[in-house]
Amino acid sequence: MKRYKSTQQVQRFLAIHDPIANLFHLHRDHRTAAEYRAARAQAFQAWVEVAGAPLAA
Repeated sequence: MKRYKSTQQVQRFLAIHDPIANLFHLHRDHRTAAEYRAARAQAFQAWVEVAGAPLAA
């Protein structure tokens, strides 16, 4: 529980973190570089739609 004062804070953070982390965690094992780049672009586009703001460059 590093830097968290209560288990509720940890749970609140993890409830938000897991779906976002899963969106961007792409396995490179069986993908070509072009497929990986396309999947990353799709993940970032989904993030822009969800967050309502473009990512910083």
